[in-house]
Amino acid sequence: MALLLCQLPMNAHAEDATLQQSKGSLVIIGGALRVDNAVVWQRIVQQAGGKGAKIAVIPAAAGSPERSGGFAVESLNQNGAQAFLIPLSVKHAQFKPEDIVNDAVWLDKLKNASGVYFTGGDQGRIVQALVKPDGSKTAMLEAIWALYQRGGVIAGSSAGAAIMSTTMFYDAKPVLPTLKSGVTDGKEIAAGLGFIGPDVFIDQHLIIRGRFARMLPVMLKKNYKLGLGVDENTAMVVSNQGEVEVIGYKGAILFDLSQAKTDDSQKNFNLSNARISYLDRGDRFNLRSRTLVPSTDKLLHKLNPAQTNNADHRFYPDILANTVVTDLMFHLIDGKQERAIGLAFGMDNPAELGFEFNFSKVAESLGYFSSASGAESYTVHNLRLDIRPVSMNLPIYK
Repeated sequence: MALLLCQLPMNAHAEDATLQQSKGSLVIIGGALRVDNAVVWQRIVQQAGGKGAKIAVIPAAAGSPERSGGFAVESLNQNGAQAFLIPLSVKHAQFKPEDIVNDAVWLDKLKNASGVYFTGGDQGRIVQALVKPDGSKTAMLEAIWALYQRGGVIAGSSAGAAIMSTTMFYDAKPVLPTLKSGVTDGKEIAAGLGFIGPDVFIDQHLIIRGRFARMLPVMLKKNYKLGLGVDENTAMVVSNQGEVEVIGYKGAILFDLSQAKTDDSQKNFNLSNARISYLDRGDRFNLRSRTLVPSTDKLLHKLNPAQTNNADHRFYPDILANTVVTDLMFHLIDGKQERAIGLAFGMDNPAELGFEFNFSKVAESLGYFSSASGAESYTVHNLRLDIRPVSMNLPIYK
């Protein structure tokens, strides 16, 4: 499969600008979607037309497609859909993908459906099943695009989220090695299916796994100005007008690299003047106008820089750890501190090389706060982020 993807042009099956004017919508889920997350499951059904909507479940990414596909069908049906399983998978014990993608029965079912749901697993398997070796679309992928263009919903969790942009992680390294070594077409990254269009990069499992930083080398290499990374058990609903709404358990990280620069004289990864935002559940962001509308419970609670809540100054020795980046952003936007530093080091080669993440407030930085749910929640918009390589003398102890 790796060889197959290496032979494909990186955007061979990405749609052109005219096809991105779809009447449909996307539900992009960060992975680990729980069966009891009715808000997300019901929203997929709603976007597909409501109760009784026919939604095709495609488990192509899954290691156990029958089990994963069956779980998704059951979850959708419990929330009002008439979902059905298309047994498309390179891992399926009974059916070959090349037979399924050309089968008139399944193609007719897609013509009568109003939604498609891609399960999690390995996103490379989705591309392998739906894209021909020469990079052209199979009949089934054509049918999926037609469904989207006529107003249907394309939903996907984890691997099903990764395929939404024109570039996706394929055989990704951990976050810190990705910063140190970069990414290569056909290895760490490959072409996605491009439903969200060519201007936005998508990543998943983002905050809980500290993956936010790995988006940046890809965005720079492929010239993305906007990147959205959604957390687990959380979804981004994207309308055909470019409106993104966050729903579910937590939130999403937004990167804007419109003003960002790199110093090419340095051999190691570096970045200056990027913008990073945290979109909480209920928040909306327009990809075209780049405007933010916080959730209703936060609208009346815009943070005042002169009346901050946090007086202590914090330092973050492991910025890539679970949820640390959002903890830093919340504390910074609601504190006296004007900047906060986080470090990233590991034992991979070279062990002495790490990175300093410098987050700072600028004139356009905004924060919103709510405790309506009984827990504190924040929306943070437009913090500045600068990243530079740093070294540590080893061994630390002699």
